[in-house]
Amino acid sequence: MTQLEKARRNEITPEMRKVAELEGLPVEQVRESVARGWVVIPCNTEHRGLVPCGIGRGLRTKINANIGTSPVYPEWENEMEKLEVALAAGADAVMDLSTGGELEACRREVLARSPVPVGTVPIYEAAVRVRSDGRPVVEMTADELFQVISEHAAEGVDFVTVHCGVTRSIVEKLRTSPRLLGIVSRGGSIMAGWMLHRGEENPLYAQFDRLLEICKKYDVTLSLGDGLRPGCLADATDRAQIEELIILGELVQRARAAGVQAMVEGPGHVPLDQIEANITLQKRLCFGAPFYVLGPLVTDIAAGYDHITAAIGGTVAAAAGADFLCYVTPTEHLGLPTAEDVREGVMASRIAAHAADIVKGVPGAWERDLAMAEARRDLNWDQQLKLALDEEKASQVREERNPVAQDVCSMCGEFCAIDLVNRYLYEGEG
Repeated sequence: MTQLEKARRNEITPEMRKVAELEGLPVEQVRESVARGWVVIPCNTEHRGLVPCGIGRGLRTKINANIGTSPVYPEWENEMEKLEVALAAGADAVMDLSTGGELEACRREVLARSPVPVGTVPIYEAAVRVRSDGRPVVEMTADELFQVISEHAAEGVDFVTVHCGVTRSIVEKLRTSPRLLGIVSRGGSIMAGWMLHRGEENPLYAQFDRLLEICKKYDVTLSLGDGLRPGCLADATDRAQIEELIILGELVQRARAAGVQAMVEGPGHVPLDQIEANITLQKRLCFGAPFYVLGPLVTDIAAGYDHITAAIGGTVAAAAGADFLCYVTPTEHLGLPTAEDVREGVMASRIAAHAADIVKGVPGAWERDLAMAEARRDLNWDQQLKLALDEEKASQVREERNPVAQDVCSMCGEFCAIDLVNRYLYEGEG
């Protein structure tokens, strides 16, 4: 029985209790939110050593870090370093998006080493297998795709991205009303090519009940992928994106009726002034399902700095109600990230999430900032470093840039405003 089914039976599971503990919330509030589908707890029954994580309304905004091999960099051992870096930096979930080398070995190692939920995009491995057989990707069969999904579920993957909303109807309209960048989602483009080549409906949509059956068996959370997300500002909030979103909302209801947890993925490149409307629309059309967004990226020209672009958009999105931010690294659009790029991406997303959590009134968010302000007032450096989102980097900078031990820092020295105010403005006031 899944977390959703148990919640509907008024059963409080150990996973719900853990989420409530981590979030500082009443466990009954967590149970009710899971029962309504507003919160998901991705926790495959086969993932050993998993620490449950809640994603959704009223909870702390969560961060996902993507890792995984590529055909150019197929060594899965390198991805284990990235996994450790992502976890150390505070990622709440990771996705293995491997497309090169020993895919099964990489996924097994990630699952064995990760205490946080692990997600995959099964169509990637299905495509790799077809290409390994010397066939074009579009000749993949539906059975081959569902076989990979079944294997991932049985191995312990906690959530899977599946591009169920890329339908024949929408793709045909794109042929007559093209976008500037068409389809930028790898999974979405594979499904579009498959349908156009075979003249058949997307099997993930046509055989959605088959997908639900697999997910229900292991309590795998569906992450309904945005295969038609905009890849540039010019394509944002267009007909294709909204049509797909409407379909995903319908599939959310079908998943809930079957007892399967579901969240919805959101747009990539969106102008700043359209982000809030996108979040509001998703929550409305998808009946309050948790929203998982990539960025959004608020400009197309920040190559090398897209972790900053995404943090700007992510802050606005999360403050408006997005629940789960997929990190973006500095190498987005340029190449496979290094371990340091992964760290930068996670930290940028964590800053965005925390800034939004203050706005949303998430328990503990405002209090942490208040504690930092008090520590700065008191020139309490140990406490300041401890409260910093990145304690390691803050400590390193403090040590390197202040060669002489002193209460103030080397930026202002004897002209420190806080020190002067403490000694003169408030002198004698306790």
